[in-house]
Amino acid sequence: MTTRRATDKSKALDAFIAAKAEIDTMLERLKALSDDHFETHPDEIHWGHVGTLKHYAGLLRQITDSAFKEGEHAA
Repeated sequence: MTTRRATDKSKALDAFIAAKAEIDTMLERLKALSDDHFETHPDEIHWGHVGTLKHYAGLLRQITDSAFKEGEHAA
């Protein structure tokens, strides 16, 4: 039984590290896009861009609220 548990833990650790790497890659891409002002030029910004960024912020807020137990995830 010990071998099976060790194998299960090893597989879980591998899956955890893979998921973390995927998140890190997404965060790096988002940071780069943000640093580039989401590929917009100040003279071209319109309310559609604002709506898009607010949508992105809302999705990210869902993640941060869950991760930090805030908002609707608060205890």
